[in-house]
Amino acid sequence: MEKRKVLLSNDEELLLELEKTFFRRDKFELLVARTGEQAFEMVETHRPDLVLLDLFMPGMRGDECCRRIKDDSRLRSIPVILVAPGGGPEELEKCRAAGCDDVLLNPIDRHYLLTAARKFFSVSERTAPRVAARLRISYGVGARRLLSNYSVNLSTGGVFLESDEPLPEDTPLTLEIFLPARDEQIRCRGRVAWVNDPEKKKKDTLPAGMGLQFLDLSLDDLHAIREFLDSEYMTPS
Repeated sequence: MEKRKVLLSNDEELLLELEKTFFRRDKFELLVARTGEQAFEMVETHRPDLVLLDLFMPGMRGDECCRRIKDDSRLRSIPVILVAPGGGPEELEKCRAAGCDDVLLNPIDRHYLLTAARKFFSVSERTAPRVAARLRISYGVGARRLLSNYSVNLSTGGVFLESDEPLPEDTPLTLEIFLPARDEQIRCRGRVAWVNDPEKKKKDTLPAGMGLQFLDLSLDDLHAIREFLDSEYMTPS
């Protein structure tokens, strides 16, 4: 089956959100343009199935690139989503005047991103695969480190940490993740997404502990976690 192509601007936040969703699946190919001129050239060359452009791209702006796509009879059927910062009336009017198929606002909301993309792709979101992984994780609240413990499973979206004294849900954390064969720890913010209380477990298949959600992984760290999962742990937990 031929891969569907998605072209987007070189926006790290947008890239991260796409990496966390169904665009990481094998049947999708991500194309990244650094400027508006390059985006238009790539649309002409690759004829992607979906285009997501930042309104304020380097060089040619995203709305002008969109206008050129929609003015070209060979390309106008390609859906274009413009990403506008702030959502002020002038910015939204620029997007509408360019003839785009939809508008998203920065900061990117994952739910709205998926909803917009589903208009053009008949796919559903698949949760990031979670696999068994026993890694040392340090976590703390604020500047004070609490302790280090070991994970039970890991995905690109979060980790389940074994603990007899889990923290309450929605507790904000600082996290350090120690991946084998990596010189630097992965550092990010996180939150307690759910708790497997030792007295009343939600999931009997897991020990007492807490599910932690990653909040601000860099693109490099997200790729490092994925490579680790793909190469070292292939059996789902």
